[in-house]
Amino acid sequence: MYLHFQHYHLYKYTRIYGRYFPYSKLEKFYEEHPRLNKKILGHSVNQLPIHLITIGSGSKKVFMWSQMHGNESTTTKAVLDMLCLFLEQKDEFTETILSNTTLYIIPMLNPDGANAYTRQNSNDIDLNRDSQDLSQPESKILRAAFEDIKPDLCFNLHDQRTIFGVENTPYPATVSFLAPSADEKRTITQPRKLAMELITYMVDAIKEYIPNQIARFDDGFNINCIGDTFTYLGVPTVLFEAGHYPNDYEREITRKYIYLSLLSGLDAISTKNITGEGYEPYFDIKNNEKSFFDILLKNVAFNEEATENENEIGVLFKENLQNNNIFLFPYVEKIGNLQNYHGHQTIDVNFINEKITKEELLKADMQTILKKL
Repeated sequence: MYLHFQHYHLYKYTRIYGRYFPYSKLEKFYEEHPRLNKKILGHSVNQLPIHLITIGSGSKKVFMWSQMHGNESTTTKAVLDMLCLFLEQKDEFTETILSNTTLYIIPMLNPDGANAYTRQNSNDIDLNRDSQDLSQPESKILRAAFEDIKPDLCFNLHDQRTIFGVENTPYPATVSFLAPSADEKRTITQPRKLAMELITYMVDAIKEYIPNQIARFDDGFNINCIGDTFTYLGVPTVLFEAGHYPNDYEREITRKYIYLSLLSGLDAISTKNITGEGYEPYFDIKNNEKSFFDILLKNVAFNEEATENENEIGVLFKENLQNNNIFLFPYVEKIGNLQNYHGHQTIDVNFINEKITKEELLKADMQTILKKL
């Protein structure tokens, strides 16, 4: 496994780079890999096909889906990298996985959202809040596939925002996991124990590379979320959250660690006797917390008086799709005492000796201001 990680560049699907991953790029991947066993499960609101890829011949059925949110593409890229490995490399490691598992993969559940670079689908519905209503064609397709496959385990693949860090540390949460709850009490059910134990194997694999940047996502129960629903229905489900790595706004480094997480998880399913008895180390993983700004400005001089440590500005980036590229536009998210926050970039500045009111700052063009710093 580690050899395949070290040689990741040999299997990485290099035609895909960056955050914007529309359906046309997935279609190109299909054209270049005609040996893939795939079928159309149905169509999106805008009538784009939603495919299921099947690979492997083993008895353990693993069902995974990505880009349920159209603007969360990192895990999709990692899934394609993994498929390239399985298609191109025949060795003991890959054969062990494919002979012990059968993988069922929906690489892009929300192609309309992927094209528009939006979280929601074309009807402005968050598919990860539609697992009970099943009001959208994409939600119905996912549920029908789940019921038809009858998986032994599910991988629910997502991205998370740059605001998330590892609790009580100055590190971003580059990869986060969750064994979703099955009820309001967050009962540690047997399916959750199985998911928790599997997560510990994945954490052990990636902590050699990012030991301080792995976190555990909040397990508050919401039956409208698909992972919670599938866990409630008795199927162990693992949530993957691809987060920020320093200076990696394209999520290309994070992509590599999701790839390793997928491989290590499938390796554990194929070679380990996962019973749920080894679930307790899951709770040693630090929590995910909202503790970061993209830019943290310190010692800002305001016209009005500010008490000590209230002269800090938290700036976030808004992603905008323009001409098939994603551009980052800074805006002020918070002003005040931000001592408990970190910045992916921290600037100690006196605003070029120009004093400004907080009201003016909120209306200011942050892009212009930041260029002066």
